[in-house]
Amino acid sequence: MLFSMKNKILLLITFILFLIVNTAFFWEGKLGSFAMILSVILVIVYGVLTISLLYQIYLAILEKLKNKQRLISISIVAVVLVLIYFKPDGIIDFEKFQGNDLLIAEREGAANCYTTLKLKEDSKFVEKSICFGISEVTGKYSIKGDSIFFSDVQLGRDGSEYYQFAVIKQSTSENKKIIGELKRFMNYSDTLPHELWITKNELKN
Repeated sequence: MLFSMKNKILLLITFILFLIVNTAFFWEGKLGSFAMILSVILVIVYGVLTISLLYQIYLAILEKLKNKQRLISISIVAVVLVLIYFKPDGIIDFEKFQGNDLLIAEREGAANCYTTLKLKEDSKFVEKSICFGISEVTGKYSIKGDSIFFSDVQLGRDGSEYYQFAVIKQSTSENKKIIGELKRFMNYSDTLPHELWITKNELKN
């Protein structure tokens, strides 16, 4: 069954949108501030596809549901839009393949910026910052006492330097979800550490 050119374009755009959304795990942290621009574009494309779907449904009704090509196109586009709506981060959680999280520390900053640091069981860490875009930092860590040392750091697109080490402290917050504080230092002479709130800690040390 051959599809018309308009249907082919509609299906192609739908496939590209589905592919981009479901592979976001691999690219969003590398785009930095450009990730926000791409997100806006994806929202616009999603809206255009939604309007196109409604128009195709209208035409299908006028044709009394006799156009099989149109019905197939409607089905494919509808399924993709519904999947993206309910699974905006993708239908596969690729982060699970990175291993279990032994420590999770996070904090919300100004302008609704949010930082999450996760220490994995394979001595690797992933930090994701969402602030007018998405930035991701990866690397390795080692533990000595109550201190965590970072190494082999791969900075995100907008990064220039990273913390040398962090120290785990008891929480002073009344929030029961916060079980500790992670104070991160750029170097040993740093007197103004950046603090994250620990919400999970299964480190052996």
